[in-house]
Amino acid sequence: MKILANDGISESGLVALEKGGFEVLNIKVAQNQLENYINENNIDAILVRSATQVRQELIDACPSLKLIGRGGVGMDNIDVTYAEDQGLHVINTPEASSSAVAELVFAHLFGMARFLHSSNREMPLEGDSRFKELKKAYSNGIELRGKTLGIIGFGRIGQEVAKIGLAIGMKVIATDAQITAAPISIAFYNGQKITFNIETIEKDELLKEADFISLHVPAQEDYIITKDEFDKMKDGVGIVNTARGGILQEVDLVNAIESGKVQFAGLDVFETEPSPAVQLLMNPELSLTPHIGAATKEAQDRIGIELAKQIIALLKN
Repeated sequence: MKILANDGISESGLVALEKGGFEVLNIKVAQNQLENYINENNIDAILVRSATQVRQELIDACPSLKLIGRGGVGMDNIDVTYAEDQGLHVINTPEASSSAVAELVFAHLFGMARFLHSSNREMPLEGDSRFKELKKAYSNGIELRGKTLGIIGFGRIGQEVAKIGLAIGMKVIATDAQITAAPISIAFYNGQKITFNIETIEKDELLKEADFISLHVPAQEDYIITKDEFDKMKDGVGIVNTARGGILQEVDLVNAIESGKVQFAGLDVFETEPSPAVQLLMNPELSLTPHIGAATKEAQDRIGIELAKQIIALLKN
């Protein structure tokens, strides 16, 4: 059986699949060439991340496909229900990347709280000529300990974010459309563990209380954060979006920064990927990363191995 890893797969995942008797084609095929490539090579399974779209038209045109695998959580680039109705297996790896995304949230939070996103731009340019002025400009940072972290979307990733927040001494509050409470267990290196039970609250209450807000919801038809939500937040709030572009109204965010309502924001995802708006790229109050939430070596290894296990179980057994 042949597998096309169109958005790549880790070496550990590739080795596991080859040991399982699969031929893995770890190459990138352009979206408009996928149909021909899959049919010409009689591909049994396609593995994607967020870049490749697997829509109804492609599914209909490629009768050899038996499985679609998504490395990561979000499935909005796949017509899941249609594929399953046609008898295809559709799999993902919802737990494998959670800790990687959660750590990126705090990379943004720690960096913004101490103005690293700005000082890392200024120091190479003026660190030798304006050292004292820059020191003064960046000496009003804040600590995360003791602050309130609001998590919107309390699934696997949101709960991983809660673990880190609790571990560094933050008060953690959360809201979710379906989850009413979740046990948050923090495991330490020596085998000790402590568990907190967090009950979710109404979104408006979270917006009013949080010093920092982190977004962890799937793709939505409408924005979940617009001017109306910004108006309910504390003045000087910090916000991080590592979930999906299109859930945060970016024009309203820029306006909220300019008004002082939002002090800073961290963005890993954008409405117009792969070409984020220039007003975002040039804004000095934004900490920016190019959609790398799940892109750690460890997470990619976990994703590859988990995909391999599921594929072997479904297609070989």
